[in-house]
Amino acid sequence: MTMKVIGAGVGRTGTYSLMLAINQLGFGPCFHMEEVLHAMPKQVPLWTAALTGNADWQAIYSGYNSAVDWPTAGFFKELISVYPMAKFILTERSAESWADSFAPTIYQLLAEKDSAPIEMKDWLAMSMEVIHKSGIPLGLNRQELMKAYTAHNDAVKNTIPADQLLVFDVKQGWQPLCEFLGVPVPNEPFPRSNDRGEFWDRVTGKI
Repeated sequence: MTMKVIGAGVGRTGTYSLMLAINQLGFGPCFHMEEVLHAMPKQVPLWTAALTGNADWQAIYSGYNSAVDWPTAGFFKELISVYPMAKFILTERSAESWADSFAPTIYQLLAEKDSAPIEMKDWLAMSMEVIHKSGIPLGLNRQELMKAYTAHNDAVKNTIPADQLLVFDVKQGWQPLCEFLGVPVPNEPFPRSNDRGEFWDRVTGKI
């Protein structure tokens, strides 16, 4: 398999909804951070190696045709070289709303990593490094988070060729996504998933 669609948008920008949409449109299976959570013994060492410049992309994405969310979003510069024919999607929302969603979910989880269950510590350490690679270290205030988020999005736009990149707000629904991927618009509503409550349920294994 080769990667056909790659998401460059960071977590809390509608990446879970985009994953569901990509699967529904026939470009799946789509890799999401949830896949890492479900296969930590295999996936965490692979992504940890990628952080040191020793990525085995075939092993990471074995069985997948697409990927969204972190850790993938932290490696968009590498992935455009590895998969030069792939289409990239940058999920966006306002910097203010992103910071207000990211801070009490992913950022809080990372800040409390020292008190996490032992089986999650390696995953959290890898996740923290990937997010740091995206320009978002621990300890930023709201304004700094907004600035870092904007800088990541600008870097994506400056790296990925314009004809291979869709800048997408999931609130736009099916139309721009389907036009970009060259497929018909489904009759079903666009997926909406992974609000803050669902985030914590996924991380803690409740769903």
